[in-house]
Amino acid sequence: MKILVCISKTPDTTAKIAFTDNNTKFSEAGVQFIINPYDEWYALVRALELKESLGATVHLVTVGGADTEPVIRKALALGGDEAFRINADSQDSYYIASQIAAHARQQGYDLVFTGKETIDYNGSAIGGMVAELLELPFVSIAAKFELNGTTATINREIEGGEEIVQVELPVVVSCQKGMAEARIPNMRGIMAARTKPLTVVEPVAVEPLTSIVSFELPPAKAGVKMISPDNVEELVKLLHEEAKVI
Repeated sequence: MKILVCISKTPDTTAKIAFTDNNTKFSEAGVQFIINPYDEWYALVRALELKESLGATVHLVTVGGADTEPVIRKALALGGDEAFRINADSQDSYYIASQIAAHARQQGYDLVFTGKETIDYNGSAIGGMVAELLELPFVSIAAKFELNGTTATINREIEGGEEIVQVELPVVVSCQKGMAEARIPNMRGIMAARTKPLTVVEPVAVEPLTSIVSFELPPAKAGVKMISPDNVEELVKLLHEEAKVI
């Protein structure tokens, strides 16, 4: 069985965010980058568990420039067998999904895992687009994944409860908390990652559908106003006129 795990480079959650070029580009100055947590902790680790229990082969793919290679090498250190970097720089979800789908179509994977979203853009779009482009079923926000032969049983959260679905492979699945437990690369994995194959693939010709016009930081938090618990009228007035929530 061949599994493809989609890997994204994202800023560390403690990074201070700033923009350049008239607020049209994200400033990477002084920012530490990591594997997107949903890709690493849930999608990749569950794929590695399937590798250990079923003897699956785990491939990694990322869309980005040479600066993404340290991130993909860490994913190899965790246990991935082989990595592919599609040599393109784009923030358009359709463009990125098209590159991943073209690679997956050529390689013929039984299972494609993505994180449920990236922690920088929170788009949650890639998995569904990849599935559509490959004409495969898609199960989103998976919290549990079990495999019996070629039949996958997947638990996913829905409003007010949980849904359990069954689907035949091949399938695309986006993963969230509950899918697996996070792992830390050991020294053996780190050393092995240096010699594991990382192939650079040129992108296919795809026209992006969206472009970023500008970024905006959220408004600065205002000071706290203390209202006496006996002064309900003042509280209602402030919520209505200043906070504008009622």
